[in-house]
Amino acid sequence: MTPDRALHPNPALHPNPDWWRDAVFYQVYIRSFADGNGDGIGDLAGIRSRLPYLADLGIDALWITPFYPSPMVDHGYDVADPRDVEPEFGNLAEFDAMVAEAHRLGLRVTIDLVPNHSSHLREWFQEALAAPPGSAARARYVFRDGRGPDGAEPPNNWPSVFGGPAWTRVPDGQWYLHLFAAEQPDLDFSNPEVLADLETTMRFWLDRGVDGFRIDVAHGMAKPAGLPDMVPAEDTGLLDDHGPGDLRFDQDGVHDVHRRIRRVLDEYPEAMAVGEVWVHDDARLALYLRADELQLAFNFRLLMAEWAPADLRSAVEHSLASVAATPAPACWVLSNHDRPRHVTRYGDGVVGTARARAAALLQLALPGAAYVYNGDELGMPDVDLPDEVLQDPVWERSGHTQRGRDACRIPMPWSGAEPPYGFSTTAGTWLPMPPGWVGLTAAAQAADPGSMLSLYRRALALRSSSPVFAGDGLQWVPTPDGCVAFRRPGGLVCLLNLSGAPVPLPEGRVLLASTDVTAGALPDDAAVWLHA
Repeated sequence: MTPDRALHPNPALHPNPDWWRDAVFYQVYIRSFADGNGDGIGDLAGIRSRLPYLADLGIDALWITPFYPSPMVDHGYDVADPRDVEPEFGNLAEFDAMVAEAHRLGLRVTIDLVPNHSSHLREWFQEALAAPPGSAARARYVFRDGRGPDGAEPPNNWPSVFGGPAWTRVPDGQWYLHLFAAEQPDLDFSNPEVLADLETTMRFWLDRGVDGFRIDVAHGMAKPAGLPDMVPAEDTGLLDDHGPGDLRFDQDGVHDVHRRIRRVLDEYPEAMAVGEVWVHDDARLALYLRADELQLAFNFRLLMAEWAPADLRSAVEHSLASVAATPAPACWVLSNHDRPRHVTRYGDGVVGTARARAAALLQLALPGAAYVYNGDELGMPDVDLPDEVLQDPVWERSGHTQRGRDACRIPMPWSGAEPPYGFSTTAGTWLPMPPGWVGLTAAAQAADPGSMLSLYRRALALRSSSPVFAGDGLQWVPTPDGCVAFRRPGGLVCLLNLSGAPVPLPEGRVLLASTDVTAGALPDDAAVWLHA
């Protein structure tokens, strides 16, 4: 029996159908956030135990990465059952308790939806392997005959995102499509049964009280008719990666799927969805944000931008331009579980940390929604792991030429002077934690008013309470060379200095700075909020 949403009321949450428009979401990479049962892997009980920390931090909502039954080939993004909980992470009762406690603390809960593909161990795919070509079971996936006289060549030249071909042959000679790992077969969304099953999954979790979804590979789920070959890019000879010639993604038919998703969301007041949409063109991104599609879409330009004034300003301008003609606000991201953490991208060490502090004020000053990856608020860097502990499928599928994403997925350091820093009661965490992180722990930073954690807490408190953050737009402000500055309609001015030397503070009352500005100047690699 599906539980009634009324069983999970939100007593601390005021009704607000547009709560997500300026919300700060906190991404919980479940394996790495907090371990509640001592096995070295994060879980639902661990999340529940740390909800007071998140409430004190000042975020508005959680995004929890997949916790569904899975063989964990891609750490949960290979879903064997989209309507249950992987025992490694807990059970449905623990999920319900976590949601209820989050709501009691005033936090909304969003979860990952993984529609493009399933696990190869999902019952549907096992049925497909046992069924003959042309069967209804195979029609749920993308099975095709091979090319060549004996069908021994893949149906087309598409590569897998994780390396190698995007096709695997089964014993009867047919091939199936997997844009990611071979253990992640793509579902065929031209099949009504597949679309209906996605709707069933959404209602299952919405009825349990979740407040929305992050849609994985939201630019997938539609394939071009005939599955033609991709044309190599002229300048490199390589196949495009999510560019205009990449036929694997951003096909027009995907919007029919998003309209169906939106119809389900509209049955639940205040429910929302954000899409992981990797497209190069502002106009293409805007299509996902039409009134009957997604409420939000990640714009990754800020995440991809170099630490340079022109790059950062261009990222902001493109992000705002992409939503200008849509009902959606912009959606800002600095780090996530798929990309190097921004402390490391910006130079690591003292320099990378100073820049990350400034970037936090830039991100949180911008109009729209913001996503903070767990550990951003502690200034966590990537960790250089030894080969033998790497787990990302990219490492194996690339023939050990690409190290994958494990470096940005190290467990959170909570307290103590040595691994596992309060993350678990066992030292054998799923990815090893390095020595020397005592000053990086949440406990150490909570006691330090100058820490990254304290900066985030003050910034989030101001963002949620001060009228200077009002209004959707921004106006660029003239600055010295090497700086970027803008003004929000409510009176907030954000100044970012990348000039290589201190610059005088503009007129106005200092609200918050990423470093000491008492001398009346903003140092290099720093940012300040003023009310002017």
